[in-house]
Amino acid sequence: MFWSMAVDRRQIRKKADFAKMLGTGNGRDFRMQSADLTRWAAIIDSPEPVVPPMRGAVTSCTLTLEPIASRGTWAGQEPFKAAAPAGGDGPVAVLTRARLKAGKALAFWRAIGPVSPAVAEAEGLHCAFGLGEAPVGFQGTMSVWRSAADVVRFAYRRPEHAAVVARTAEVGWYAEELFARFRVLGIDGDREVIGWRDGQ
Repeated sequence: MFWSMAVDRRQIRKKADFAKMLGTGNGRDFRMQSADLTRWAAIIDSPEPVVPPMRGAVTSCTLTLEPIASRGTWAGQEPFKAAAPAGGDGPVAVLTRARLKAGKALAFWRAIGPVSPAVAEAEGLHCAFGLGEAPVGFQGTMSVWRSAADVVRFAYRRPEHAAVVARTAEVGWYAEELFARFRVLGIDGDREVIGWRDGQ
């Protein structure tokens, strides 16, 4: 997979409007300690399906998503142009990505400490895991929720997360950030790979 990260991503980028190959966590929380070298993710924004090589993969899970809303940039680009109106029923995926300012990284990790346990207890959460382009400073999260209402309930009414949101503008942790929501059109493969929770 390390070889694929270095070589295959170039081929993927030729076929897609935007593509990133990322390290990921174990599907239990967002802490740095949860990084798992046996799990990897590819995020691909393309009008046509693009399948990453997945060298050496034993199992996999693919989420097909339709953008509902996106704000911010990723490496100077604005991917995930909204193609679908917000609203409606069904599962919603949320992608966050940020590049931390070097002098703010430690304060950020301390501030989000209480958020990880709160995510694990969140109502309507199907799965949540961390994403990373580098060991430190370039991180993100991916989560899938039962509905848009569950996303709003956690983001703005759960005190642990609401406190971090409120401090973001005040402290200025990010040199760059992106927040996107998607309608989940399909989930194929082994859901255990992404830490899917039964009964949600």
